[in-house]
Amino acid sequence: MKKLILFTFLLLHQTFFGQDISLLDTDNELTFDMAEEAEINTQTFLNTAISSSDHEEFSSLLLKNRLEQLSDNSPFNVPYNATVERFIRLYLKTKKDDVSNLMDRANYYFPIFEEYLDKYDIPLEIKYLAVVESALKPTAKSSAGAKGLWQFMYHTGKEYGLNVSSYIDERTDPLKATEAACKYLTKLHDTFGDWDLALAAYNSGPGNISKAIRRSGGLRNYWNIRQYLPAETRSYVPAFYTMFYLFEFGNEHQIYPKNIKISYFDTDTIHIRQKLTFLQIEKKLSIDTELLTSLNPQYKLGIIPYNDNSYHVLTLPKNLIGKFISTDTALEQEVHYQEKPNYILATNDNSYVVKELDNLNKIARKFGITLHQLKKWNGLQTEYLIEGQRLVITDKRIGKRDKQQSITNSFHNEVNITSNTQNFKNYTVKEGESLFVISKKFQNVSIQQLRNWNNMWGVSYVKPGTQLRILTKTE
Repeated sequence: MKKLILFTFLLLHQTFFGQDISLLDTDNELTFDMAEEAEINTQTFLNTAISSSDHEEFSSLLLKNRLEQLSDNSPFNVPYNATVERFIRLYLKTKKDDVSNLMDRANYYFPIFEEYLDKYDIPLEIKYLAVVESALKPTAKSSAGAKGLWQFMYHTGKEYGLNVSSYIDERTDPLKATEAACKYLTKLHDTFGDWDLALAAYNSGPGNISKAIRRSGGLRNYWNIRQYLPAETRSYVPAFYTMFYLFEFGNEHQIYPKNIKISYFDTDTIHIRQKLTFLQIEKKLSIDTELLTSLNPQYKLGIIPYNDNSYHVLTLPKNLIGKFISTDTALEQEVHYQEKPNYILATNDNSYVVKELDNLNKIARKFGITLHQLKKWNGLQTEYLIEGQRLVITDKRIGKRDKQQSITNSFHNEVNITSNTQNFKNYTVKEGESLFVISKKFQNVSIQQLRNWNNMWGVSYVKPGTQLRILTKTE
């Protein structure tokens, strides 16, 4: 996949699952390509003796034999040449501790990779590609914008079903990103019919591989077209075989994982159909923040969003699954409680529509309320208004029971008044007026009475020019 960075020789440290790990350092990195281009005495490297665990001299012949074993036991033609040997020896000489850290992380991620590689009939050794891509850091991001264990660019990720939203980046989801990588690698292998070329295409794009083949006169072996490839890609396949060798023969060089805190088989997943925050989960389960985040790197904000059509996946240590299930109801109740805003929602019954030349002081005086109340009810921080804006002008709320009682009282009042006076008056609704505003213009007239007299139940908006019948003595 096209990026600007490769797995690097110089690595920074960060904690993952409670262990010390290495990260990409784009400012001080020494890439495989830089190592190749550096002024290094190749013959000195080839003649360097590095002791193995059995004190046998690590000679070029021994390395050649071991690489042949890898070829015999895998679908790859693992090469023995000066480039691959130089990379391997440089790592053994300067970065054995970093390889050990990679093995720590591989203990968790490799079982995931192997499961999906097997599903798609891809050689299991492809798992070492993710080591080169991201140093097995699920949130790794290149300077070109590629993200995740398999370093997907945004559009390539979308093409292979990896969605990105404000809450979730599926490029950093170990399971979904691995399946997407398998689909992409399958397509690349189908295109070129060779795993070395497929790996190179994963890094630089299939277009660059096709151009290199044409420039070479039609050659289709990676090592024969290597000189026509981008500089980064010339180091990419040697880097893959370096990781392949170091992981397979780590014991012979006394390289072991040192700080394994959790393995993939110690975890399980739960389907989440409600909105949850990591803070809520940490509080209920007493789980370490860093561990929870590392197991669920796809949630960008530490929030599992609600999805009414499907569910999201939460990964937890197996020993906490039962505890989570037992507290699930309490979590749901906690999620459903949300603090309400202090301002009141405007309706046709409790609000006033701002007219030209209106200001807050004028409106407050008009309805006999204070400026502070007007601002508070509407959540206003400034006194800026615009014509047509609706403002709440009362904080009275009518519940269902109170509303029914008010309707009943209104009906009885209407009957009494009607029997005594029969004094109905027609009123024309003006621009910006609501039932609430109109009711305040008449003595002893409520919104419910206006609705009852004019058969307006279920109507939320009164159109200007509407004629209303109002039973009253005075205006």
